[in-house]
Amino acid sequence: MRDSRVLCSLIALLLSLAVHGVYGDSPYRFFTWEITYGDIYPLGVKQQGILINGQFPGPQIDAVTNDNLIISVYNYLREPFLISWNGLQQRRNSWQDGVYGTTCPIPPGKNFTYVLQAKDQIGSYFYFPSFLFHKAAGAFGGIRIWSRPRIPVPFPPPAGDFTVLAGDWYRSNHYVLRRLLDSGHNLPFPDGLLINGRGWNGYTFTVEPGRTYRFRISNVGLTTSINFRIQGHSMKLVEVEGSHTLQNTYAALDIHLGQTYSVLVTMDQAPQDYYIVVSSRFTPRVLTTTAILHYSNSRRGVSGPIPGGPTTEIAWSLNQARSIRWNLTASGPRPNPQGSYHYGMIKISRTITLANSAPYMNGKQRYAINSVSFVPADTPLKLADYFKIPGVFTLGSMPTSPNWGNAYLQTSVMAANFREFVEIVFQNWEDTVQSYHIDGYSFFVVGMDGGQWTPASRTRYNLRDTVARSTTQVYPRSWTAIYMALDNVGMWNIRSENWARQYLGQQFYLRVYSPANSWRDELPIPKNALLCGRARDSIFSISMKINYANFTCEFDTVINTLLSLLHLFLIFYI
Repeated sequence: MRDSRVLCSLIALLLSLAVHGVYGDSPYRFFTWEITYGDIYPLGVKQQGILINGQFPGPQIDAVTNDNLIISVYNYLREPFLISWNGLQQRRNSWQDGVYGTTCPIPPGKNFTYVLQAKDQIGSYFYFPSFLFHKAAGAFGGIRIWSRPRIPVPFPPPAGDFTVLAGDWYRSNHYVLRRLLDSGHNLPFPDGLLINGRGWNGYTFTVEPGRTYRFRISNVGLTTSINFRIQGHSMKLVEVEGSHTLQNTYAALDIHLGQTYSVLVTMDQAPQDYYIVVSSRFTPRVLTTTAILHYSNSRRGVSGPIPGGPTTEIAWSLNQARSIRWNLTASGPRPNPQGSYHYGMIKISRTITLANSAPYMNGKQRYAINSVSFVPADTPLKLADYFKIPGVFTLGSMPTSPNWGNAYLQTSVMAANFREFVEIVFQNWEDTVQSYHIDGYSFFVVGMDGGQWTPASRTRYNLRDTVARSTTQVYPRSWTAIYMALDNVGMWNIRSENWARQYLGQQFYLRVYSPANSWRDELPIPKNALLCGRARDSIFSISMKINYANFTCEFDTVINTLLSLLHLFLIFYI
């Protein structure tokens, strides 16, 4: 028995080195975050906000492609807390995705360390709290992933780089809004809009005349699409959620829930202050807020009327969305051109159709996809899958096409196979704009139009240079189609970015499965993984255990573990 423990000790050490060696060539960046309550006044009224290191919004994350991010989060709230990373693909690592279907929340007074990697990614993203409607209280912030020094970028280095976190806001505290949803009601109309946590003229961007600056604009709101514009200045679009784009020029940009755009703005106007404007889109009453673009040599404040923008025009927004194209000759995170990936020439494995609805169930407002309104399980689905805990979810409980029957409640999970290439059609028969996000992936938005999608709609697809992104809009009584390569094993959330609809059931999980059981396809469960629900009780039922504290394991698994280690060596070091 003693020999077995010694051998297990060596195996544990070698496995630890192998895991760290996977990312050993890339730098590590360390962050320590303290999550606390704090008083905030974004719309002039005192509210209970959620702060990160005392900040609202939270601190910026800067990284370079392939950097490892070690983020230690201390939860000083009175309730569990969870952070997700909108747009970070978590390659082979849905364990760290930070939604309740994959990750246990951090209990009050405890901490958890996320180990992320910006694997093969560049671009502009954001993080946000994903649990208990905390997003309505703050704790969101920007993520910038820079290209590696030797990778060419298709525009000169800007003089500065600004993060713009914009979106709708409520004066009511998050727990009041949560109780409203739990009681079966929808949210009221928002009270206002914010830019970087501030209301009207509350935030200033200082610039030098004649120079060009990059603005990374994210819609971090709860319920509303927005339009972004800068008085007297045009915007050159250069990047969308990790994709370099054709550099079209726009006077105003629609940015739907959960989306991020990156633009270059040249300071070529007379030296004074100018309005930066954010207004709501497709709303019965237009909300507007402003920030200040301040030329460093300005002696004149903002003046004149606030520049107007589109309000309810769908065709305007649709045409703009179609104009956003991939820059085929630009490098992405790797030196090869983005256009070297010919997504339009890959054969589709199958078509998945997802139709949203807004049913009332037992007298309460719910939201659904394909008539299924998601209800969270008592255990994160990823842990239940790993520990083979019965009764938590059923594969296939999410239909792959609408049945138009009565809505029902279900912990819905759709089964998919590693390396499938799927077409997903989002069909929206409601009168509101929908916005969908898929964790773990970037997909190609090949088409969008009004009415009912049919196979004939494929004749209008863009199969050459549509943009790849992680969040897409679906216009009222319209459809949007995407192509997606299922190249990332794990349990992945597909959700509405309207946070009330997400909370009340418009989401599900896609389980992308590989039978190989190899670390080439998916990383092992983190050794610091939090366990909750039935996973806490099932930890000792697994057939193979390695305890990093006392190095114990079952002797009959030693040979299998050594073979796995040899497999790892062959994958990563030869």
